[in-house]
Amino acid sequence: MLVINDPILINRIPDPAIRSLVQQRFSEVCAGEPYDYDIHGYMVVVEPGVSVEALEREFDFPILRNPFNDTRHGEPDFTPSFEALEEHGGCYEMVFIFNDEGFGVDIFIPKQPGVDGDLLAMCAEYAIPAQAMALAQP
Repeated sequence: MLVINDPILINRIPDPAIRSLVQQRFSEVCAGEPYDYDIHGYMVVVEPGVSVEALEREFDFPILRNPFNDTRHGEPDFTPSFEALEEHGGCYEMVFIFNDEGFGVDIFIPKQPGVDGDLLAMCAEYAIPAQAMALAQP
C-alpha cells in the first residue's frame, strides 16, 4: 500500500488517474491552507496483494466489519462504517473521518487484478457513482 501522508509524495502513485484524484483531494481538504497531517489526515492507495487486514492495521479501524455490532460484510445486518464511498472509472474512493476536527483517511482502491476480492465486492455493492455524489453536494 502507498501511504501518502504529505502531498509531496503524490508522485509515487503510478496510476495517473488516481494520482490526479489524490492531488485534487489534497487541494480540497487543505482548502488553501498549508498541509498539516494532524488536521488534514492522509491518503492511502491500495496496491495488488495488500490484504484488508494490513489496511485495517494501518489506521486501526475495521473495513469489512462494523465496529458497533461486529457484523461482517456479507451478513444480513451488516452496515459499513465509512463516511463516503465513491466509484470512479478505475477505482473506488472510501473515506473515514475519525474526529470532529475532520482528521481522516481517504482510501483509493484500484479496480484491478490482485486487489482483495472481498474489498472490491463491498465497494461494488455500496459505492455511489462519483458524478451522483457531486450532484448531491450542496
